[in-house]
Amino acid sequence: MLAVGIVGLPNVGKSTLFNALTRANALAANYPFATIDKNVGVVALEDERLYALQRVFTKGERVPPVVPTHVEFVDIAGLVKGAHRGEGLGNQFLAHIREVSAIAHVLRCFPDPNVVHVMGRVDPLEDAEVVETELLLADLATLERRLERLRKEARANREMAPLLEVAEGLHVHLQGGRPARTFPPSEEVRRFLKETPLLTAKPVIYVANVAEEDLPEGEGNPHVQAVREKARAEGAEVVVVSAKLEAELVELPKEEAQELLSAYGLKESGLQRLAQAGYRALGLLTFFTAGEKEVRAWTVPRGAKAPEAAGEIHSDMEKGFIRAEVIPWEKLVEAGGWARAKERGWVRLEGKEYEVQDGDVLYILFNV
Repeated sequence: MLAVGIVGLPNVGKSTLFNALTRANALAANYPFATIDKNVGVVALEDERLYALQRVFTKGERVPPVVPTHVEFVDIAGLVKGAHRGEGLGNQFLAHIREVSAIAHVLRCFPDPNVVHVMGRVDPLEDAEVVETELLLADLATLERRLERLRKEARANREMAPLLEVAEGLHVHLQGGRPARTFPPSEEVRRFLKETPLLTAKPVIYVANVAEEDLPEGEGNPHVQAVREKARAEGAEVVVVSAKLEAELVELPKEEAQELLSAYGLKESGLQRLAQAGYRALGLLTFFTAGEKEVRAWTVPRGAKAPEAAGEIHSDMEKGFIRAEVIPWEKLVEAGGWARAKERGWVRLEGKEYEVQDGDVLYILFNV
């Protein structure tokens, strides 16, 4: 499952943000914001490219429906100090973190005497450290078990020596309080993490929850600046949101919501910006299928080959894949349709080894 887990200490705004996310199905679309169950919400990615393609294939009153791609968010509860030892809902918390592909860490960057912080103060970096320490301690326990086995295997098989070296390096790295995602990457490291997934290897998005007056970017808020510095050091993204504002926006009609966003200097909601950051953190790209019946966005991991993209549309297309007709979305829009794009020589024929690019429009030729 390619999903982003939302984590955070009590009273940082995590629940307000997630509740806004799951209530946002008031904004109508083919695949808008929806709730799969009480712990999972889905955010559709608004994408102007879809509507540009839709205009190309609109014939009079026949307007093809638009189906955007989406990002799943999982509400992960149960974090307390000692979670790595199973305290509170610790075992459940760690199990849910293992199931997601990336983490959105909500950090409180607003003062409010009416909302008591669990630690009695506002310090987003210390909040981040509490969560990260629990994940680090869980990873250290995992690594120590793996190291014990690897040392025995390496004595019997010299080919295991590179993996043992990676494991020992990661162990030192984690003991220094640094997450696995900041460990220098290599092919051996990737192989090791595939075999021994670590919680701190997952990409993280920091969500700075601010008061409405600190929007749009929280430039004057020292807590936000501290979070940005931490994120910069880790190569992570920061999304500045006001969970309170997000809760208001989902209750409003689309036009009124847009007016309210504009009043705060924003073009799109925090939920949209978080979804886009989640999409990037998950290492995904978008390709399209487009015609008079439907214009749809599809999601594949970066590096996916054409047959894998075909399989996203239908498993038969992957099994019987012959080739793909490919054109960048903007060239299809410029041409005004498939026929004229082919006349201009802009449509390429690609085979099984073609690596799909973000923004490609594909027409799959297959035979089953």
